[in-house]
Amino acid sequence: MSTPAHDPLDDPLARERAHLAASRAALRAMREDVEALDIRDVTANWVNAEVLTRQIDERIKALADLSDTPLFFGRLDYLHAPGADRAEGAGGERFYIGRRHVHDADGDPMVIDWRAPVSQPFYRASKKNPMDVGLRRRFGYTGGDLTAYEDEHLSDPAEAATTSKLLQREIERPRVGPMRDIVATIQPEQDEIVRSGLSGTVCVQGGPGTGKTAVGLHRVAYLLYAHRERLARTGTLVIGPNRSFLHYIEQVLPALGELTVRQATVDDLVAHVEVRGTDEAAAAIVKGDARMAEVLRRALYAHVTPPTEPVVVVRGSRRWRIPAYELEEIVRELLDRDIRYGAAREALPQRIAHAVLVRMEQAGEAPDDRVQDAVARNSAVKAAVKAVWPAVDPAKLVLRLLSDPEFLAEHAAGILDEDEQKTILWTRPARSVRSAKWSAADAVLIDEAADLIQRTHSLGHVVLDEAQDLSPMQYRAVGRRCTTGSATVLGDLAQGTTPWATRSWTEALAHLGKPEGAVEELTAGFRVPTDVIAYASRLLPHIAPGLTPVASVRENPGFFEVRTATGAADVVDACARLLRNEGSTGLIAADARIPELAEALTAAGISYLAPGEETTRETRLTLVPASLAKGLEYDYVVLDEPRAVVDGEPDERTGLRRLYVALTRAVSGLIVTHAAPLPAQLAE
Repeated sequence: MSTPAHDPLDDPLARERAHLAASRAALRAMREDVEALDIRDVTANWVNAEVLTRQIDERIKALADLSDTPLFFGRLDYLHAPGADRAEGAGGERFYIGRRHVHDADGDPMVIDWRAPVSQPFYRASKKNPMDVGLRRRFGYTGGDLTAYEDEHLSDPAEAATTSKLLQREIERPRVGPMRDIVATIQPEQDEIVRSGLSGTVCVQGGPGTGKTAVGLHRVAYLLYAHRERLARTGTLVIGPNRSFLHYIEQVLPALGELTVRQATVDDLVAHVEVRGTDEAAAAIVKGDARMAEVLRRALYAHVTPPTEPVVVVRGSRRWRIPAYELEEIVRELLDRDIRYGAAREALPQRIAHAVLVRMEQAGEAPDDRVQDAVARNSAVKAAVKAVWPAVDPAKLVLRLLSDPEFLAEHAAGILDEDEQKTILWTRPARSVRSAKWSAADAVLIDEAADLIQRTHSLGHVVLDEAQDLSPMQYRAVGRRCTTGSATVLGDLAQGTTPWATRSWTEALAHLGKPEGAVEELTAGFRVPTDVIAYASRLLPHIAPGLTPVASVRENPGFFEVRTATGAADVVDACARLLRNEGSTGLIAADARIPELAEALTAAGISYLAPGEETTRETRLTLVPASLAKGLEYDYVVLDEPRAVVDGEPDERTGLRRLYVALTRAVSGLIVTHAAPLPAQLAE
């Protein structure tokens, strides 16, 4: 690693600091230019003015210079000018790689966006394939101050390849606050996924600490850069498992200059009704089964009744009669087209009106489209449509299925057996949609029914994180949001902690409606220390046989200790010990033990936060129920009573998976405390 020379005029670090200062000044000028825009003479009306004002505000926010976030983190010195003929001996160019593009007053680039093609070698160039890069320089920062640099001469065969100390330091840097981007530390295998095309769906299987969440978020940022106009029209969405997780990741995309990506949970997407109830595991499994889609389809289309009476339309002194058999042909044609229930219902009066117009023309009249629309609104036509193809409310449809044994039996015949039907039937049928105590699984069924009636709006790209916990019906709900777009699916089969957890990604992609999606596996662990991941991996043969264990690439093995505790005071002591270190600490425990531990922390005078609350320099301890630990990371973790974590789940396999999640939340150190015997699966 290089240090400053004595002569400031010949000090590379001083020159790089000068470029950083100039780049910050240029970014500030870019922001001031946008702030100074006067749109009074370029907008035709107040609507245009509002839209343009909002766009300007978003641009100003995107140009914010975060003082503690490095504006650039690397430099590439090319051997030749990009696109130049090497035989001509064209001189190379120098590019500073950062989170966003910055240019000077003449429009010349001072910092290149990390997503630009010219930046790609920063992540992928190597001694074996230097990609025409002579020098790759990484910068080290303390806060927002540039304090060090490190060079790799990729074209020099005499220089041995070494592990970047700055890269390791950045990976291991203590974390306080929400998740941060990994734009300075993206690895070649991660970069390949990040830069994969918009048209394809990618599923990333990644164990703890492999960076799959960060890869998914950075892929969104890359796609917005490469396909901004298209995604501005169609929209993007990040789906996480819970609010705590979304709060944890919410600053990553804004730090990369992307402010328009919506974030939600699956429950948010299907919030057609208020969820006030819960299901037993057995009922939730059946309701989440993909077979329920066919039950709903049958129940919905059972409302279509073959016509038995003709339609007689009176216009002036003439009567036009459409016989029942012809109406039945129209209905059958609409059914055969397999279009949405609601779309077919809207088309039916126009089809009937068209049949009337044919008779008018045969009688020598010359009706136009206005006449057809008037006939479609005729009371006789509307009455026929109501009788043959009635409007259906999706919530009322699900309410009837779950309340009426005969209705369910009729439409679940050959799909669900009698025991499965009894499992999902309500013991006390609700009187109305409003009074029903809907469960989360019920809301997904209503969403399925709503899509059968009216097509769900599709987005351009959806990122689905912690996907292994979704039911088939939840996958279908997400898939409806990207039928015309693509998806990035992120998860770890070993961390599935629901009774309906995903068994294979091939099956999951099929439920999502993306069977052609590519499955990529990340096995290099950058976040979890070697000793910690090795200990947690003892559980893999019991929870996910055949899954490749994560191999930590950390040079620092981290801190790891298993100690016997006699009570909550010993757990508090372990927390106090870890809080002497810089960074964040998480105390993870079985949900049932949280009140006792909270009381012990308060008695000891140690302040703590709940998951999702942002840590500060003063309060760096988070008390985490094991059920909410998934996706979160802390520099140090105290894991209380592994046996209680396992016993807190309905079955041992799910409990061991929950324990695997809890064991792998630490970035720098882990203390496991226990009074009860450890699960036998943790023994060597």
